Amino acid sequence: MDARDIIKRPVITERSSDLMGEKKYTFEVDTRANKTQVKDAIESIFDVKVEKVNIMNYKGKFKRMGKFGGYTNKRRKAIVKLTEDSKEIEFFEV
Repeated sequence: MDARDIIKRPVITERSSDLMGEKKYTFEVDTRANKTQVKDAIESIFDVKVEKVNIMNYKGKFKRMGKFGGYTNKRRKAIVKLTEDSKEIEFFEV
């Protein structure tokens, strides 16, 4: 898997914005990726040093559209903690 295939998108929420002050960044990642692959992908894409990776799995929710029912896609979220001497990741260029 390529590094750009592993990292899908950053997760921008109020909680994840608060964690950015502690050098923790949240990303939605591929459901088949493990912690080592996520760490290597973040280090190669953003040119930073990763200290720790936490991963969470989310099941799909059941949704209805009239008489039809189905499940949303399952997701995998990774919270990446950078080392103290590492530079920060800039999502929004000013």
